[in-house]
Amino acid sequence: MSVNKAILVGRLGQDPDYRVNPETQAPRCNISVATDSSYKNKSGEKVDKTEWHRVVFFGNLAEIANQYLKKGSQVFVEGRIETTKYEKDGQDKYSTSIVASEMRMLGSKNDTSSGSDSDDSFNQQKSQSSNEPTKAPSPAVESFEQLEDDIPF
Repeated sequence: MSVNKAILVGRLGQDPDYRVNPETQAPRCNISVATDSSYKNKSGEKVDKTEWHRVVFFGNLAEIANQYLKKGSQVFVEGRIETTKYEKDGQDKYSTSIVASEMRMLGSKNDTSSGSDSDDSFNQQKSQSSNEPTKAPSPAVESFEQLEDDIPF
């Protein structure tokens, strides 16, 4: 048995990059998510480290991510890790990304929208969207602490 699962909680480094495949009309949305960690080095100084992650959404989830996420938005993403190989200047290159299967918007409403969108409009769009196998996100959670309260351990 094997498991390929990634879970990220972080902030968007830039606005989503939304595209539609001209041949298949399939929507795709790329975002980059920053996660932070810190540790103490050998001399006892605190060192902060930021990791950047490429995240890809497809289908209905891509449309939702494009509409509601903005630079600086806090987001929870769950998906699988995928590495793709491509050639550039005669050299083999590799790119690793998270192919998202679930997304939740975190933080305050001001972090995830321009103020004109509300949870009601999000819920209306979610109920009107097609029933694709991809999971759609729940409305914005007020804080990560609220998300932690739902964890049973």
